[in-house]
Amino acid sequence: MATMVARASKPAIARRMIEDLNPPERILMGPGPSNIHPRVLQAMTKPLLHHLDPDFIHIMDKVAEMLQQVFGASGGFTLPVSGTGSAGMEAGLANLLVPGDHLVVVSHGFFGERLAEIALRHGATVTQVQGPWGGVIAPEDVERELKRHRKVKVLAAVHAETSTGVLQPLEELTKLAHKYDALFLVDAVASLGGAPVDVDATGIDLCFSATQKCIGAPPGLAPVHLNERALSAVRGRKEPPRSWYLDLGLLHKYWEGGTRAYHHTAPISMIYALREALRLMLEEGLEQRYARHRRNGLAMRAGLEALGLKLLVPEEFSTCQLITVLVPTASMKGESEPGSSASTTSR
Repeated sequence: MATMVARASKPAIARRMIEDLNPPERILMGPGPSNIHPRVLQAMTKPLLHHLDPDFIHIMDKVAEMLQQVFGASGGFTLPVSGTGSAGMEAGLANLLVPGDHLVVVSHGFFGERLAEIALRHGATVTQVQGPWGGVIAPEDVERELKRHRKVKVLAAVHAETSTGVLQPLEELTKLAHKYDALFLVDAVASLGGAPVDVDATGIDLCFSATQKCIGAPPGLAPVHLNERALSAVRGRKEPPRSWYLDLGLLHKYWEGGTRAYHHTAPISMIYALREALRLMLEEGLEQRYARHRRNGLAMRAGLEALGLKLLVPEEFSTCQLITVLVPTASMKGESEPGSSASTTSR
């Protein structure tokens, strides 16, 4: 009898292992992914279309149009790259740089270092303008480095550094990039949708982000915008990018134009999710959304400080959607030396 029970239980266990998917509900307070709206979840359940279906092409056009509004762009080329934020980062670097080009990176956190590492793998010469984690980089330090080199192809910076919660001012960096005839590439993974990016007003040439943070969609897509200067650099390459999958010239033929050239099978359900997340953003209004993030972020800072915790970044350089707390190494009673840092989101 015992043997019969054991045999009968194996298929039931196997079915349960295959069929059970019941993750617990969490309030996600880390730096991403963030909780998503029920409408975004519902959008992912809609019927699949073929990636060249005219109705899906229409959805692609609407997504690109809404992304342009969120980026603050009036022209150029905007698309969601299939992949997370790091895919957007690699797409930008792979398409703007050829082996031997010089990249200067404003680096004061983990993702500034990642920009440098990816560019090195694509054969670029890389110089980092480094500063302490938790602080911003002064424009004069960047100009000093730009002056040292005969030709810098790209200046790159992280707008909102996820590892620290620093919001790096961009306006002066843009002016410096263009003064020295370099393209300006910006990582807006943790800022797009939570703080103004405004690529046209700021003068950013290539900007990339990710869907799982302030945009409020699941991880899996990396919105990217190129202005005409960046597009000219992509079109003027003497050799194709080393990454075929992230070749923005090929992706341009799929995402824009009358005849859509097949490139890869688009993540249909993720694009549905992004479409609904963008609709929610624009329904709320971008200025109202930025104000909400600021209000919530300031409230979180005040609450954390009221608990006696120390924050890594001064308020004037802190993101409002991402607050970094110094974890005490001793008892929270009385004065304690700060140890490692942990980040939390205000969404």
